Amino acid sequence: MVIRTPFISTLMGVTALLASVTTQAIEFNQIQPDKSAVSFVFRQMNVPVEGSFKRFTGHISFDPAKPTQAKASLDIPLASIDAGSDEANDEVAGALWFNTKAYPLARFVSTAVRPLGNNRFEVNGQMTIKGRTHPASTQATFRQLGNSGVFAGSFVLKRADYGIGEGMWADFGTVANEVQIKFQLVAVASK
Repeated sequence: MVIRTPFISTLMGVTALLASVTTQAIEFNQIQPDKSAVSFVFRQMNVPVEGSFKRFTGHISFDPAKPTQAKASLDIPLASIDAGSDEANDEVAGALWFNTKAYPLARFVSTAVRPLGNNRFEVNGQMTIKGRTHPASTQATFRQLGNSGVFAGSFVLKRADYGIGEGMWADFGTVANEVQIKFQLVAVASK
């Protein structure tokens, strides 16, 4: 015979609730492009110039309890660039810059994620632009806002590594070799 007192019933209920919460891992895996952003800053004749990409798609799999198992990929249609004017957008889409007819996408694929503490992570991966692939590494922060996770960070890309800005644009005195890429990705969690 089992005798249940209110205290024992309550204790059993709390135990069952805690067990169900700990078995339901939260995984942030649906990027929301309309709430996310990928932008850049470079120096032209030593003056900072900012721009962004209007479109991108990606996949993410991030469980805060298992960060080393995280995976991410991001595809950016290079013709979606906003470099400040229609003239600039047409120029960078051309053969000397991105050559978007031959190479329409830039792609990043993560290879490893390492926790650094305080919701900071080192994300390593491969960046492919204009058919050239090089290692890329960034430090990113993560913060949870209800059912959403916000991943933010930046890294420096060297345009010469990818043949971005060839011919008369290859001179680093006119356009610097270093381009700072900034990102803020918002992803929805599933249980």
